[in-house]
Amino acid sequence: MMTNGQNGWDVSGAWVCRVLFLGTLWVYSTAVLSTGLVHWQMKNAAEAATGAEIAADAAAKAVLDAGNAEYGTGGVSYPAGDALFENVSLETPLPAMLESEEYSSVRPVLYTSYKIKKGDMIGIIAREFGLNEDTLISVNGIKNTRIVPEGLVLKIPNQDGIAYTAQASDTLIGIAQKNGVKISDILTVNEYFSTNLQKGDTIFLPGVKLDQTALQEINGDFFIWPTTNRYVTSAYGWRRSPITHTRLFHIGIDIRGGIGAPVYAAMAGRVSYTGYNDVYGHHIVITHHSGYRTLYGHLSLIRVKSGTYVSTGQRIGDVGNSGLSTGSHLHFTVYKNGVTVNPRLLTR
Repeated sequence: MMTNGQNGWDVSGAWVCRVLFLGTLWVYSTAVLSTGLVHWQMKNAAEAATGAEIAADAAAKAVLDAGNAEYGTGGVSYPAGDALFENVSLETPLPAMLESEEYSSVRPVLYTSYKIKKGDMIGIIAREFGLNEDTLISVNGIKNTRIVPEGLVLKIPNQDGIAYTAQASDTLIGIAQKNGVKISDILTVNEYFSTNLQKGDTIFLPGVKLDQTALQEINGDFFIWPTTNRYVTSAYGWRRSPITHTRLFHIGIDIRGGIGAPVYAAMAGRVSYTGYNDVYGHHIVITHHSGYRTLYGHLSLIRVKSGTYVSTGQRIGDVGNSGLSTGSHLHFTVYKNGVTVNPRLLTR
């Protein structure tokens, strides 16, 4: 063993110290590097997890946005940088997604209002609110869509259907069966809790439409115009008689036309009378459905026989000047259950 004579210490001991120092340094460095590697791996894993969460949030948001676009819920916003379900608890209200209308259950009828403006038409108003024309006509008791006054406030229901006023003999079950509606739907829509019904009660029948004949009457497209000329020389109502010069009620309309011009049946029906009298001259009466009759007067020629069936638009005679008349024209009268009505309100 080597020693230093001056200092008196063993040379091999110095080498041992150096080896121990270098070993300790290597162990420390390895530990530091291992710790750093672990931290780096943890950081990457955290970033990956955060990215997955953001992607999941984005996917969820896309699904909800698609639902909003399809069903029109709208009104939902997502603040930039906020996770979609961050800090959500049981008390946190989530965005609502409305059920598609075709799958919705029967619901109570609710009303809004609309004020008629100049130029408005019932059919167009109905379409704007997504309803059938029948619905607005029935709910608002409109008798003729051609004379709806400006300023009238309409009731607008939230669904299609008609209003029905109960008669003394009516039952809710009978009304449901007659109109093809479930009694449970009638109860729900009208928020009834029993089937008891009183005379005069007005109920809403969901999904029901007006009778086609009634709708034609109300819309004024029941009859066709009976001649090729549409110029009216004398209207329905009070007037000064061109013959007696006294004030009389004119029970029809006079339509200009030259002698021999064609006269057409305004609606299909059976000819109930043909003949002549001093007032209407040669004239024809046709009986139609729903209590209607039409009269065609002052003819120069009658082309049909009593008792025969005629179709809408069939030529039945010719314009003339017979009877009590000051010139060639067609006198046209419409009767409803024996009472005259204004032909202009029923003729297209």
